[in-house]
Amino acid sequence: MLPSVSVVIPSRDDAEALRTCLDLLARQSVAPFEVVVVDNGSSDGTAELARSLGAVVVDEPRVGIPSAAAAGYDAAQGDVIARLDADSRPGRRWVERVARSMRDPRRDAVTGVGTFYDLPRPVGGALAAVYLAAYYVLSHLALGHTVLWGSSMAVRRRTWLAVRDDVHRDDPELHDDMDLAFVLGPTRRVRLAPSLHVGVSARSLRGAAQMRRRFERAFRTLVVNWRVHPPWLRWRDRVERAQSEVSDRAGRSSRRSSAG
Repeated sequence: MLPSVSVVIPSRDDAEALRTCLDLLARQSVAPFEVVVVDNGSSDGTAELARSLGAVVVDEPRVGIPSAAAAGYDAAQGDVIARLDADSRPGRRWVERVARSMRDPRRDAVTGVGTFYDLPRPVGGALAAVYLAAYYVLSHLALGHTVLWGSSMAVRRRTWLAVRDDVHRDDPELHDDMDLAFVLGPTRRVRLAPSLHVGVSARSLRGAAQMRRRFERAFRTLVVNWRVHPPWLRWRDRVERAQSEVSDRAGRSSRRSSAG
């Protein structure tokens, strides 16, 4: 049996993109348990649009994706809390693939990949591949495990409830997805799932100001979290977990051989 999936979408003044995202979620091969739209102080009718299309609307007046995303996760009631951005364009089987990728109860979170739909097709695919490869590889070195990507990701609800008080939801200048991944830590199970593919806008990468803002937020996210758990300790914990898993597998194999 597949776990139920709540889809959370934080949004601020992005009603046009949100409409497309909600329309795509209405056509899923496996329907989400609920769609939760977090209205983050919008003035363009985001809340009214979301309600008209059947979404649960949560009001979060503190402007910033960290507070908006956390408010949505708090409100979600499904076994798994999936996350999209307002400009994400999930394929017809996206919810089903989230549920299947989280069917293993030992898995805490999964994260996906994407393509820039508002660039020419060869360019959009290649640029997204380079951007996400750099993001995942460099972040893995910084965290000691797989990072999350907010445009297509999911976390088990019980895992969120265990860490919700540790995320930095009151700091709008952090990357909330990276911050949540930091808080999950190297001892929890986070998996990159390429099947969780979505289309995304390249607007956040356009212009020097946007790029500078993204890098500044990434640096701040690293500094804030490294103060709590520096990288050398994170990698130590990762290695210890890997050694423990190898030992457990060897023990199970030995017991099976003895029983045979």
